[in-house]
Amino acid sequence: MNILGIIPARYASTRFPGKPLIQIAGKSMLQRVYEQSIKADKLTDVIIATDDDRIVAHAESFGAKVVLTKPNHPSGTDRCFEALVNSKIQADYIINIQGDEPFIDPIQINELASICDGNTELATQMIPVDSYEVLFDTGEVKIVMNEHHEALYFSRMVIPFVKGFPENQWHLQHQYYRHVGMYAYRTDILQKITELSPSTLENAESLEQLRWVQNGFKIKLVQTKFDSHCIDTPSDIEKVLKLMKIEA
Repeated sequence: MNILGIIPARYASTRFPGKPLIQIAGKSMLQRVYEQSIKADKLTDVIIATDDDRIVAHAESFGAKVVLTKPNHPSGTDRCFEALVNSKIQADYIINIQGDEPFIDPIQINELASICDGNTELATQMIPVDSYEVLFDTGEVKIVMNEHHEALYFSRMVIPFVKGFPENQWHLQHQYYRHVGMYAYRTDILQKITELSPSTLENAESLEQLRWVQNGFKIKLVQTKFDSHCIDTPSDIEKVLKLMKIEA
């Protein structure tokens, strides 16, 4: 299987403009994501998809392949599809690697790539929930799946409800999982999902993947031990550096 890693890198972030270019311990965030991604040996190639010439120039300065895309894509999924088309790279699968995780582990990327076998339509990752606080955090997306490890639903609310037990014991009675948001798309499926209109469930929960589920696409779930360490705001930089035990 030819598996292409695409790193969406949007300059015009509402909360943090120019985020891909910020310096983290001597390197830009984008360069760190790229260098971690090319270590994943199950990827055939890695490219950067951006909306801005400044990011194009920066990516080329450290030897990355980069594709300029339209600025107004509603999601990273849409940007990935345009980048695939514009790059003219032949791929069986695309892995959407988040551009704001500078210390992503290559093993995590390989875990997701391992399920890209030709039968899998879409795939993403999950991690076990081990505390009441995480379970009831609406910023953490919980997953319900079937016996084949295919997603039935994603929600910011806690599902399922555990009858007969207080809420602070639910995670002890049922194995909950939360979403870790890296996606793999079979190339033909990627085109199809970018043609879908936003769904009612997606609009309710503000979760793009519910559009795919609601339209009958199957999302395989891969368990990982690696958590997401995203940088969404300037204050997150110091937190992530401390977590990774790296000096600024």
